[in-house]
Order: sequence, then C-alpha cells, then structure tokens
Amino acid sequence: MTSTKAYIKEWQQALQNEINYLKKYGSNKYLITNGRLLSTEGSYTYYFDTFGNLRIPVGTAIKLEWGSMKQSGRVLSSEGKGVMLSLEKSFGDLVDEAYLIHDPWELLEQLILRLDEIKKNKQKRLRIKTLLDPSMPAKHPQEKIKSNVHELLLRSKYNPVTFVWGPPGTGKTYTLARVAANKYFQEKRVLILSHSNQAVDVLIGEISSFVTKKNRFIEGDILRYGFLTGDQLANHDTVTTSQLLEKQDPELAADKELLVEERRKLKHDLARSFSKRDTDSLLELETKIAKVLEKIRQKEIEFVKNAYIVGTTLAKAASDPVIYDKDFDVVILDEASMAYVPQAGFAASLGKRVIICGDFKQLPSIAASRDALVTKWLKEDIFHRAGVVEWVKEGKLHPHLFLLKEQRRMHPDISSFTNQYIYHSLVGDHESVRKSRNAIVEIHPFPGRASILVDSSFTGAHCISEINSNSRLNLWQLLLSFQVIHESYLGGARSIGFVTPYRAQANLMELLLEDVYEHERLNADIISATVHRFQGSERDVMVFDTVDGEPQERAGMLLTGADSERLINVAITRTKGKFIHVSNQAFIKKHVYHSKTLRQLVEHQMRHNQAVRKNEIGSWIRNQHSKLQWMHARKLEKVFQDINSARSSIILSLPDGAELSEDWKLKLKNRDKRTSFIIFSEEDWTDLGPTQLIQARIPFPFIMIDKQIFWLGMMIEGIKAIKPPYIAARLESAKISEYILSQFHGRWK
Repeated sequence: MTSTKAYIKEWQQALQNEINYLKKYGSNKYLITNGRLLSTEGSYTYYFDTFGNLRIPVGTAIKLEWGSMKQSGRVLSSEGKGVMLSLEKSFGDLVDEAYLIHDPWELLEQLILRLDEIKKNKQKRLRIKTLLDPSMPAKHPQEKIKSNVHELLLRSKYNPVTFVWGPPGTGKTYTLARVAANKYFQEKRVLILSHSNQAVDVLIGEISSFVTKKNRFIEGDILRYGFLTGDQLANHDTVTTSQLLEKQDPELAADKELLVEERRKLKHDLARSFSKRDTDSLLELETKIAKVLEKIRQKEIEFVKNAYIVGTTLAKAASDPVIYDKDFDVVILDEASMAYVPQAGFAASLGKRVIICGDFKQLPSIAASRDALVTKWLKEDIFHRAGVVEWVKEGKLHPHLFLLKEQRRMHPDISSFTNQYIYHSLVGDHESVRKSRNAIVEIHPFPGRASILVDSSFTGAHCISEINSNSRLNLWQLLLSFQVIHESYLGGARSIGFVTPYRAQANLMELLLEDVYEHERLNADIISATVHRFQGSERDVMVFDTVDGEPQERAGMLLTGADSERLINVAITRTKGKFIHVSNQAFIKKHVYHSKTLRQLVEHQMRHNQAVRKNEIGSWIRNQHSKLQWMHARKLEKVFQDINSARSSIILSLPDGAELSEDWKLKLKNRDKRTSFIIFSEEDWTDLGPTQLIQARIPFPFIMIDKQIFWLGMMIEGIKAIKPPYIAARLESAKISEYILSQFHGRWK
C-alpha cells in the first residue's frame, strides 16, 4: 500500500509539472497599452493602461511580451484600468502596446512548500491518510438522526472525515452554514475553505445570517478573510476584515481610503497626459500605501487569531501563515469537486475533523498540462481518488458519504432530465418547487413552458472557429440567443444567464450586450459566460447555446468528451424557472452518439414536446429590438434600402455555390460608385462592376453596410445548408461588425 509520504511526493511532482507547463506556455494573456517608464531606481517601473480591472495581487510574478521581446517582472499595483509593473530590464520610455502574461504558478509553489511541511508532521500525514482511504467504520449513531443538519453534525462529531454530495439546489449552503454555526455554538474553531471567493462569501453570509437570527452574533467571531468578489457581504455587519477595521480602527481605514482615492485620481491624470510631477507623486503614494497596508496586515492577523469561524480561499490558506500555522477543530471544504486533490489534502491537514462537500457530477478542477501525474491528481477530484465514486457506480453510498437528495432550485420540467440521466433517480424534487417557480415559467418567451429547445437546424453553416483561439462561435445562434434574452427581459425576467461551452461565443455575446443592451443591463442581472464560470451560481432564466453546427464535421470535445456530462449538467442546473436550449438538433443527431449527454438532452426535449422549430420563429418573437430585426428572407426591400444608403463600404460574402438573382445583381451594380465594394469569395464576380475580390472560403453568406449594419440569412440562391422557411436577421452593431471583419479579412487566403 502506498504511504502518505509517497502520495505527497507525487502531488508535489504533479504541481511542479503543472508549474513548468504554465511557465512555458502561460495561458492568461492581457493586452496592455500606453506604457510609460516611471522610474529606473533599482528596477524599471512602468505604468500601463488596461481594458479592465485585472485584479492581479501585488507582488505577483508576471512576464511582459513586446514583439519578440519577453521580460520578467512583478506587479506593484493593479487597481482600476491601470497596472504598475516592476521589470528587470528596460523596454524604453514608451511602449505602445504589449501583452502581460500571468499564471498563478506562485500559488502552486506555495502549496508545494506546505506539503513539504506536512511530510514532517505525523499528525497531519495521518489526517491525509484518513482522507484518501476512508475505510474505517462509520461511528455516528444513526438512530439519533433528526434532520439533514443533525445527521451532518453527528457524522462530523464521530468521524474524522465526512464527504457530502450536494447536487444543485439540494440545500448545500443551508446545511453547511447551520453545521458550522452549531460547531461555533459549541465553541469549536471552524475553517471554511473553497477554491472560489464567491463560494466563501456565500457560505460566510449564510452563517452570519443564521447566527444573527439566533441573537448570538458577536463582533469578530465570524470572519471573511481575503479578497472579496462583490457586495455579497455588504449587508452583514462586521464579518469582513475591512468592516472590522472601520469599526475598530476608523482612522487607519480612512488613511487607506484617502491614499487609494488620491492614487486613483493620479492614475486618471496619467492616463490623459504624462508628467514628471505626476510620476513622482505616484511613486511616493505607493510607498505611503505600502506602509499603511502593513499596519492593516497586523490588524488582520489579530482578527484571524480571535475569530472562531474563518472563511478564505484555498490559495490564501496555502500562502498565508496566519491560516496554515493554525489548527482548527473542523475544516469545511466547499465545492471540493473544483479543488485539486493536493489542495483537499492540505485542507484536511488543518483540522481535527474535515467535511468535504461538492458534487462530482459537476465540473472538475482545471489544469493545463497533459502530464500523467497532473491528469491523475489535478484533473480529478477527491471524491474519485478516495474511492467514494466507485461505490456510487455500484449503486451504493459509501459509509462516509452523506447525500443531499431533494432539490428545490429547478422547476420539475427542467430537473426531470438531470434527475434521471445525471443523478440516476437518487435525487428528487421537493414538493414546493413546481409552485415556487411557476411565476418564472409563465413569462415570455414560451409562457407556460419551463424547458425549451430552440432548434437552429437547417438555418445555414454558421459554426466557425475563432481565428486566434480556435474556440468555436456561431453567429446565427448568437442572434437567436440574444433575441431570447430580449424577450425574457421584456417578459419581466431580471435574472438572466447566457452560458456556452465556448469562450469565443461567450465573449461575443458579452460584446453584443455591451453594444446594444447597456441600458437594460442597468435594470437587470444579465451575464454571459462559459459554463466553467457559471458553476456555483443560479439564474431565473438560463440560455444554453451549444454553438456546434455546420460546416463542422464533428461536435467539439467540450460537448462530447470525458467531462461533457458534467459540463451539460452545470449548464442546466443553474436554472430556476426557464431553461432555453439553443441548439442544432439535426447536427447533434448526425454527429453525437446516443450514449452522450448532449444527444440524450436533445432527444429528451424532443420526446417531451419541448422543441421550437424555425418555422415557429414568427410566433415566439414578439418584440423586435431596435438594433436587431427578424424578417422573411425573400423580402429584400430592407436590405436593398441599406445598399442604397451605403456611404463608405459594402462587404459581401458569397460562399461556394451561391447564386445572385437579377434583382441582387442590378442593385449591387447600381450602388453609389463612391462606396467601396469588397467580396469574400473564391469565385469570379466581375460582372457586378468594380470590386475588390478577396479569395476566401467563408461558409455562409452575409452583407455588411458601412461596417455598421450586418445582414445574416438574407436570400441568396444555391446555399444547400439552408432550407425553408427562409429567415433573415439585420443587426446594427459597429462592434460586432468590426469583430466579424477581424475574423474573415484574410482568412483562408
């Protein structure tokens, strides 16, 4: 049998292999612009503008890439739309644009160091051994169990390790929070850990609310330690270190706020114009801020030492001695399926008892390297490595696995698929969930229907790979999905998620929402993201865009690979009341095996009459957005008006086999001769008059007017992939038009 030390050695090697891979092929790349050299004292200090808040911790190692040059450095500050870097060598006084490369390998290095310390500690090694091999008999008295919370309390009292399987909506946060609170009432010290800040925020918030309702809240006893992602804890009194600081040392807190605000103004001035005085002031400010932050750090150490319940991330716990040097009575690891096995082992080493909670049917942790040890220890979760999942596969529950088996999130018409196909009828619906979600089900679009498949079959070959990333995108399904979001918003939904397996499609939807839906997003929570980013959250309405379709010859691995069941499960189970699946069912039936979850989902929705075909588009689209109109493709008046109105350019894509009617030819020939005319095609179209022909094999027709108006699906003869009824979409968006041109200009030359 493998010793614990041998396991730890393997973990360290797996982490080192991942670090080596990240250092060689660093994946997080950020475009930064307008770089100015601020100082040459000791190192080269630069200030760059950024396109958003990068939120890279101070002191983090980075690389800067400028053309063929690459330079190592560290982050000095990273607030707002600006970043200050210390580099080893100079790039000159001004750098127009560069790429900042950052990967969190330093956090993995910290974990390697913690594992070194664990190897020398017999008690901590024993805790890890128990986690990896939970073969001891369960000792909790089953006859005393009164409820889920009570069972978990008993399990964690009598057993060193408890695994909690918490499928979506089954009350995981509710249960863990009450268990943590009851441990606190017994004066036990509890550590709450998760890979994500959001999960820690949610759990600490729930604990605080419960303890407050019991009138047992004491300032400083419950503490959220580390970086906060949003305002989740804004209404909870003194549970964050910043809230405690404002209460207990308002002068120090005020000093920090004043200095940070002064820095923000200075950076704003630097972004507009460069001056030596501003540069010197900024460097001086950074020194002052560093001194204040050190004072605050000492206060935070005191807060953590005095707290009974501390919540922080796994990364923070492994890098901060105020956490890893402390021993807790109970450690609760939430969302454990997203944690590396070495992280779970480290978490278990910090407490006398450990509760490992997660859902091994949701997405696993992410690692970049394909190394065998990385695959074994960093790409699979502790539920699998401890043998818990093997019991489930055999139709049994491990003695130390506690299943939460009643979901209250999804309308039963949505959960019917996941309950049957993902959880194999181990999970059911609470009796209240149908009634509680009916208000969402009744809104437009598709009133009275909770689960809908919007079928994009036979609308054209729109699925392509993004030119720089190879991530897939589908312009037709993008517009369909946007229309669904628009109908939902006008129907009254104020919590809407757009989720997709592909980063390119998620980014493109975000671009579209920024450009044409800015006002609506002020009044509603509308988010576009990949499935990985949605894990742990929920929305009233979820739009799941699978993207895949013609001219691709096979479905992507994200939708058919080893983790595809988990990915699709997460996409569905974020939903409360209305799940809208935008997908090409004909493509899926042709290219995806019966045993795959995506094929099962499509067939389940078809079998339960949940599909909406393209010939029904005229009935479900009730609200034309001013920037996106849908119409019958044979009605050419509007597109011809746009051609007549063109002032700078007309760009036309004509794929293989395309045929233009005489009306089209006449209209294009009679265009304003001052307007440039570009055709993407591999065929000769000189009969249309003076043109710039770009040899390109674009699989679908489109026309773009003045790089502002984009027509998709307009009537062009000879396109075999499209079948009646013929539908066209007219989008007015300069940002999307610019993006489309960036993808097609010069492609396939």
